[in-house]
Amino acid sequence: MSDNGLKAVLILMGGFFLLALVLLERPDYLSTPAMLGGIIAAQVILAAVCRFKQAFFLALMIAFVWAGTNVPDQTVWLQGRWFVLGIGAVTGLAIYMKDHNHHFSTFHLIASFCVLSAAVSGLVSAYPEESLLKALSLLLLFVYASSGARIAIPVFHPEKFFHGLLVVCEFLSYFTSLCYFVFRWEFYGTSNSLGAVMGVVVIPILLWGVLTAHTLNSRRRLGFAVLLAILALMTSFARAAICAGMVSCLTMCIALRQYRLLAKGLAFAVVLAVAAVMFVPRQSEAPTWDGSQSVFDMFVFKGKPEQGAFGSRKGPWQQTWEVIKEHPWFGSGFGTSQTGDDLTNIQTKYTGSHIDTRVVREHGNSYLAIAEWVGLLGVLPFYSLIGMTLLNVRKVFSKVRVTGNAFLPAIPAAAVVLAGLVEAMFEDGLFAVGYYLCVLVWALAFILVDLIHYSESGQHAQESVPSENWGGLVPASAGQ
Repeated sequence: MSDNGLKAVLILMGGFFLLALVLLERPDYLSTPAMLGGIIAAQVILAAVCRFKQAFFLALMIAFVWAGTNVPDQTVWLQGRWFVLGIGAVTGLAIYMKDHNHHFSTFHLIASFCVLSAAVSGLVSAYPEESLLKALSLLLLFVYASSGARIAIPVFHPEKFFHGLLVVCEFLSYFTSLCYFVFRWEFYGTSNSLGAVMGVVVIPILLWGVLTAHTLNSRRRLGFAVLLAILALMTSFARAAICAGMVSCLTMCIALRQYRLLAKGLAFAVVLAVAAVMFVPRQSEAPTWDGSQSVFDMFVFKGKPEQGAFGSRKGPWQQTWEVIKEHPWFGSGFGTSQTGDDLTNIQTKYTGSHIDTRVVREHGNSYLAIAEWVGLLGVLPFYSLIGMTLLNVRKVFSKVRVTGNAFLPAIPAAAVVLAGLVEAMFEDGLFAVGYYLCVLVWALAFILVDLIHYSESGQHAQESVPSENWGGLVPASAGQ
């Protein structure tokens, strides 16, 4: 038996012995549903660690989605997700450092400065314990994104990862439609969360799937999934998510010169928007339609034209500016905000909700939020990281514009990252590490760095010749 096999046997024997000892001492553990659920979850995470490259990314996203959606045992995963992220960061870094081809760039250096800035702001925060915990969560996310997320992408066939992501997004489109249109179950909790999942992730990736479909049937199937996702997005009335999905899809279609598909998509989007207002049952948070308002008013003003398009954002924006003026250099502390409210009342109000901080306040803009949290000095590395991410997105779509290659594996990553950055202009989630979209967007942003690096070094031979998984087809001709 090899040394590695002997070590595995010894570890398994030790684990079984420890489990037997615990059960002999406390047999009541097996009669507790929470404990049984914890044991099962631990086994699933252990199995994901054993197949880290293939399965852990999915397990991590499931843990974060479970904590942020309207599902049973959600509160358990509000704490459990941090253990999963910590395991992913430590294990991923250990595995990644064993690879002699690993590399770190300026992008990763700037990310480390972001963590340092968050920690410094936490030390001067009015709520240092809360802020430092937030900084720790950012550290875990960036460590995992710099290591574990990167090794989830096969170096020579990265399209396999995105093909799996495409399958997940197609499932989410059907599952979301059943939840919201048939069973009336608001799975994502809030309308903004529904819109963000559809507009930032599902629609851009499904559109890429349509562009790279290797058969007519798969193209039609994915096209139908796109229409369902657009309808779900429209019923959310989440303007930030609608704008994000539109910008991402427009950029993708223009880069690939898919003008006919773009025109068809816009026409279908208008029809589905009308259907969302007039025919499809709306969610509890959706604006009410009395028949006198136009479809334009319902989406732009949410049925309240007297407040203007940004009526719900002006108050949070103004309050954020006031805090920046009061604490211009080091901010209020990463992840914490000054509300002027009694914390006891805030905790009582949000009991049972998905709230990551004791200090709850909306900012209406992730870029203003991070400026308030870390101050004008601390925000420089964050803005630099965002700027480098935008440059990477630009590199991808510039190359796509020149080559017309829809099979470029960086396209879906760039599309999701671009949509996430656009949505952050009107929402707070870009640096809210507890939010599952924050984890996904930043993981793909770090993955995008590697995809561009390998592309420029010529290690991705499949960019010009699609792999067998894609039917060996060449991209659709320009101008279709």
